[in-house]
Amino acid sequence: MFFGLFLAYQRWADRFAEFTGKLAMWIVIPTVAVGFVNVVLRYIGQATATRLTSNTIIELQWYMYSGIFLLGFPYILKHQINVRVDFWFANQGAKRKAWIDFAGHWIALVPFALIGIWVSFPQGINSWTRWEQSPDADGLPRGPIKMLLAISFLLLLIQAVAEQIKLYAIVTDRRHLVELEGAHEQPVRVE
Repeated sequence: MFFGLFLAYQRWADRFAEFTGKLAMWIVIPTVAVGFVNVVLRYIGQATATRLTSNTIIELQWYMYSGIFLLGFPYILKHQINVRVDFWFANQGAKRKAWIDFAGHWIALVPFALIGIWVSFPQGINSWTRWEQSPDADGLPRGPIKMLLAISFLLLLIQAVAEQIKLYAIVTDRRHLVELEGAHEQPVRVE
């Protein structure tokens, strides 16, 4: 019974990771557009000896770039497209890999996400309630980006728990319960 609830959570978290991943992908288009406009305005400004760009555009670009990165956390974890540099891990069987990841997630990933939440949420809330502004002239408020950082750690934790459920199913020979639709369409994994 409890495992059924865990599987329902895992399926929900995986769908949510797909959503945040697609959202991150769609942010790429306006990020490139803002970057292009910034570069064009800077060169035209240099040619005409006029300042046509501002810190608002520069900060908007790095806010959007940060959004791509931070919202992509759960998608990257779900699809295991994070960079692995472990030549030993690649040569292991599926069950041993699952044990290594299961232990590694509990030792490093889950505590990392919890510490990130613990540190970043108070900072984000404080920045948002004070409507902290950028120290740069014409800069953007810091509250939204600090809250996005906090939310990204929460999203990472949500997906880390879902991954732990999948790994537990593998190590207890219940892999068939966590196979998802489209599992054959896995992205390239870098090891």
